[in-house]
Amino acid sequence: MNSLLQNVVFLTKQAGKKILSYYNSDFKVTYKADNSPVTAADIAAHELICQALKQIAPEIPILSEELKAVCFTERQRWQRYWLIDPLDGTKEFLEKNGEFTINIALIENNLPILGVVYAPIFDFCYFAEEGRGAFKQVAQQIPQALDSLSWKANSPITIAISRRHGITSLQNLFKQFSALNLIRCGSALKFCWIAEGFADLYPRLSPTCEWDTAAGQCILKEAGGTIIDPKGQILRYNTSPSLLNTSFLAAGDKNHPWLAYIHHGN
Repeated sequence: MNSLLQNVVFLTKQAGKKILSYYNSDFKVTYKADNSPVTAADIAAHELICQALKQIAPEIPILSEELKAVCFTERQRWQRYWLIDPLDGTKEFLEKNGEFTINIALIENNLPILGVVYAPIFDFCYFAEEGRGAFKQVAQQIPQALDSLSWKANSPITIAISRRHGITSLQNLFKQFSALNLIRCGSALKFCWIAEGFADLYPRLSPTCEWDTAAGQCILKEAGGTIIDPKGQILRYNTSPSLLNTSFLAAGDKNHPWLAYIHHGN
């Protein structure tokens, strides 16, 4: 990997160590206006990542879940910026099920061109850079290239879904198909599971924020997959004042028939 990606991978793992230092300790939990939790671990990881990114590439602005909102009139001028979620899956962190990650993406012209997703409990690090493929590193082992699943007609479909969000809204969609296998997971690991071939699809109808998806999108794309919005377009970033994504479908195969199904609004 090149030096920039190497630095971000190292940084993401350092943030993971910082988060784990809080994992089995007593820490304060507060709640944002949308009732989502935030902990000392979120803030500590955010501060560590932002300080390091300013040293790595001081010219690139940063947008973080834990950073004060940047108005759209300013950020729409950004051609490149870091988009980070210092602790994706805070509820998973609080429940101690291990399914939380640190997500760091580099956005260029509204699309992620570099992405790192690190799951500190499992010591799994997924990373990708545009045009260079996607990889998974377990602990300090040699990284292994990722290839998402190709769709095969009449094969059972494995769908990754959120452990806690939007399951009811997906029921009508699931009724249209037979032979579905559902696997539940928190955080950006759902994208990574598709990238490494554990799942075929991840449909999302309930809200997500841009920092939830960007790093995973880069990894999935470089593994051979894609994420589309309801118009059939690639999911894009920093295109409106809102930082909420539209609904989307992530697929391991760019030619999966579900992509056309979703696009036609059925």
